[in-house]
Amino acid sequence: MGNRSKCLFSEKTYIVCCIIFVLLLHFAVGDLSYSIAEEMKRGSVIGDLAKDLGLDVKTLSVRNARVDAESSRRRYCDINHSTGDLIVSERIDREALCGKKTSCILNYELVLENPLELHRIALHVQDINDNSPQFPKDTIKLEILESTGKAARFPLDEAQDADIGQNAVQTYALQRNDHFALAVRTNTDGVKYGELVLENELDREKQQELTLFLTAADGGTPQRSGTVVIHVTVLDANDNIPVFSQSVYKVSLPENSPLGTVVVTVSATDADEGANGEVSYDMGRVSDNIQKLFELERKSGEIKVIGPIDFEEESTYELRIQAKDGSGLASYTKVVMQIIDLNDNAPQIFIKSLNSPVPENVLPGTEVSIINVQDKDSEGNRQVHCSLEQNVPFKLVPSIKNYYSLVTTAELDRELVSDYNVTIIAKDGGSPSLSSSVTIELVVSDVNDNSPAFDEQLYSAHVSENNKPGSSIGSVTARDPDWRQNGTVFYSLLSSEISGVPVSSILSINRETGVIHAVRSFDYEHLRSFKAHVVARDNGSPPLSSNVTVSIYITDQNDNSPQILYPAPSGNSFMTEVIPKAAHAGSLVSKVIAVDADSGQNAWLSYQIAKSTDPGLFTIGLHSGEIRLQRDVAESDSMKQNLVVAVKDNGQPSLSTTCSLYLLISDNLAEVPELKDISYEEDNSKLTSYLIIALVSVSTFFLTFIIVVVAVKICQQKKPRMMFDGAVAIPSAYFPPGYAEVDGTGTLRSSYNYDTYLTTGSRTSDFKFVRSLDDNTITDHTMTRKTVAAEESTSILSELCDSNEVRYIYFLQSFMTVYSCQIVLPIYDCLRVNVQETGRTYVSKIHCLMVFRIEMSCS
Repeated sequence: MGNRSKCLFSEKTYIVCCIIFVLLLHFAVGDLSYSIAEEMKRGSVIGDLAKDLGLDVKTLSVRNARVDAESSRRRYCDINHSTGDLIVSERIDREALCGKKTSCILNYELVLENPLELHRIALHVQDINDNSPQFPKDTIKLEILESTGKAARFPLDEAQDADIGQNAVQTYALQRNDHFALAVRTNTDGVKYGELVLENELDREKQQELTLFLTAADGGTPQRSGTVVIHVTVLDANDNIPVFSQSVYKVSLPENSPLGTVVVTVSATDADEGANGEVSYDMGRVSDNIQKLFELERKSGEIKVIGPIDFEEESTYELRIQAKDGSGLASYTKVVMQIIDLNDNAPQIFIKSLNSPVPENVLPGTEVSIINVQDKDSEGNRQVHCSLEQNVPFKLVPSIKNYYSLVTTAELDRELVSDYNVTIIAKDGGSPSLSSSVTIELVVSDVNDNSPAFDEQLYSAHVSENNKPGSSIGSVTARDPDWRQNGTVFYSLLSSEISGVPVSSILSINRETGVIHAVRSFDYEHLRSFKAHVVARDNGSPPLSSNVTVSIYITDQNDNSPQILYPAPSGNSFMTEVIPKAAHAGSLVSKVIAVDADSGQNAWLSYQIAKSTDPGLFTIGLHSGEIRLQRDVAESDSMKQNLVVAVKDNGQPSLSTTCSLYLLISDNLAEVPELKDISYEEDNSKLTSYLIIALVSVSTFFLTFIIVVVAVKICQQKKPRMMFDGAVAIPSAYFPPGYAEVDGTGTLRSSYNYDTYLTTGSRTSDFKFVRSLDDNTITDHTMTRKTVAAEESTSILSELCDSNEVRYIYFLQSFMTVYSCQIVLPIYDCLRVNVQETGRTYVSKIHCLMVFRIEMSCS
């Protein structure tokens, strides 16, 4: 009873101490501490992690919450992101993890990102009664001398139970017999074992062998037990047991020691002689791992290394060694091996998170990755320093414990560098130092930060007039260094108007290629050049754009024939030039005035007489169009001369036009009977009747005035000339616009001085350029007199000239304005012309001659 009370007291004390130890450990280790029984099913809840940390369950997934195990341990728990519970993810076997250690703690780290948080979790694995007690051998053989006295004790092999505490071996029971009782004892390690106590002396002669059954039971629920057979052989006396030289052997063993290294040699002596004094050694029940690492020589007691010793796997080993003599008496000792750490592990780099691709517009200091560095070695050998190998716009920022953040140090530009290979080097503090590296590929994602840029600042294109609609006239090219859709460029025309017409009705542009097409055919004579604005827009969001100006120049083609202004085209009016009979060679008779709507060489005109009544009488200036006498007028020359003049441009192919001139050789209009055949339009008859009546009343005045003027002219000329040296008729009803050349390539460029007569009458009346004069031949007196005469004739003109004839004045002024011509003198006279033939008077035309003295200096 006394012994049993002592055992109960020691068991209760042990349990209380364990509970106090666990509680103290709970407060000492980590931020969070949980207890869990081993062998729990997967998915079992360990604890409410979110509640214990005061976190919102929804943030666990957002912040990428995870549980990381230290070193190379397996991860036996995980986080349920939907509930925030810490759950079992793998089978936990406390015996495999911690063996006989009273406290089995699994340390983990709870990692939260954005921002980075680190919490330590201590998981206390509690033992359950899942292992039965087992003896090292199935049979315990004892040899006992028959002379052994009562109360002799014979230690038995202790039963091994992988469980600890109350679940370990608590009691032993011996089968009832006549000789032995069982005493349960506790060794220095707190392990219980049984001893046979001899109660009745043995008699070899009566019974040489005894067979007993020893049962070991643990204290778990349900209780588990194991049985061993004790075979007792009765021998002669052996009263000494082996004695070890040390009760505990403590040695140090460097990790990575070569195979065959002798760790320690245990030694035990027996005072007996002969077989009773021969000692053999044996290891007690040990784990399979220890059996793979160490070997005990039965005779010598040497313990040798037979497997790889790794400090990172286990830092301490304990072996229980048995020494037994030849008679079966045994004693025990303990060998404690402390493993010495060597710097044999390079640092390990773990990429915990990686944000790739990285937008190129991130601000400096943006976190792109979280790196964890671990070293399995201990103390100084596990002190790790991290650095970046190359010069990149990133840096490592130390965070919590062995965590680093990889952040940007400068702005990124994908157009310059599209990806980075960032090499991280980790180096420990051992000697020699070990290092490792890992390369992270960071891709820079594109942001639409570049506008399309045109290859040229200004584009120009040339297209010939009369082009086919839809033909290509040029192209523009813009480039965008951005990626994919951000760098895809589309083209369009900026809305604008050209001469009041939308540019879209004139040009179109291919949206993808930038080729510009003409929507319609161009006419150089109406549009010579214009500008359009092209917009290049990328496909980003929001899109960026730029524009450029395209100058379109239309080149001329020879598509217009020369147009003769004077003489008027046939059918519009009747033109007659009067040549004095006294005219000499070289005198200006008339002038053919023609223009060409084209430009450049296409508008360079040349004149030639295609047909003439008298081929040798007249000549024409090749480029001036002036018709002059080639010789003096002879009496034998026909009074009526017809000329056909051909006007030809210089284009390829050349285009030409012809006109007819009617010339009269006479000194007096009244002497010309041929004019009777000239017909006039019926719409002039009524106006002519009115003019006849008006002119009869003033005919005397006009004839007198004409005679005076002719006399003055004759006196001023060395060579006697008639007043009508020549006449040039220009149609009053039409003058083509746009013949003036701004670039100096027009058809009227010479400077001329002419007396101009503008006739009144019908809508088809003509104005005439009379003979060429020298400015020096007109004196100030003559100018004054003509001015006075013009003033006196104003009232007469207002009566004789209807509103239609005044149109010639405005026309002439417009003509002079277009060609920069200066009018020197205003209207100064009017005439009446009658033609008589064979006694009959025909009023072929009543001319109200509005005479100008103009100086044509046309550019």
